[in-house]
Order: sequence, then C-alpha cells, then structure tokens
Amino acid sequence: MYILLALVGACVLGIAVHFLIGGRELRGVALAPAIATAVAAVVYTGAQWAGVGEDSVWLWLASTLGAALVAALATAALTAARRRGDERTKAALGI
Repeated sequence: MYILLALVGACVLGIAVHFLIGGRELRGVALAPAIATAVAAVVYTGAQWAGVGEDSVWLWLASTLGAALVAALATAALTAARRRGDERTKAALGI
C-alpha cells in the first residue's frame, strides 16, 4: 500500500513540472504527471524487488524526486521536439 503514497507524490510533482516548464500549449496537461507516475511505479517496484525496505529514505527519494526529474527531462525534450516539428510544418506550408 505504500506504493500509492509514492505514486501520488510523484503525480503531484509531475503536475508541478507541467506548470514549471514552458510550452504548455504544445502538450497535454496529463503528459508530465503520467510520466512521473509511471517512472515512480517502475522505480519503487524495482527497488522493492532489489531488497530496499519501505523504511529507506532512498526508496522514497528515488521514486518521487527521481520520477519528477525524469518527467521534467522528458517533458522538456518532447516540448522541444514539438516546437521543431511545428516550425518545419509552418516552413513547408509557407506560413
């Protein structure tokens, strides 16, 4: 059940990532929280399988803050790719 705390924490941090990174009009509102939540689930489960206990601070830091960091990097990369794609499309259309 503790995994739910990590997932909710990562989702909340993902929402913060969405609002902190520019270009919100180029991506969906659920992109960053979804990435953060998925990464947190994988990291938490992997750490548990590796033998890290639920009382370890490293489990919580890796699954929440690590997920937020990955979500920030992925969101920034996807937003930049979308900008480049939009610029190429506008150039091709002559706009």
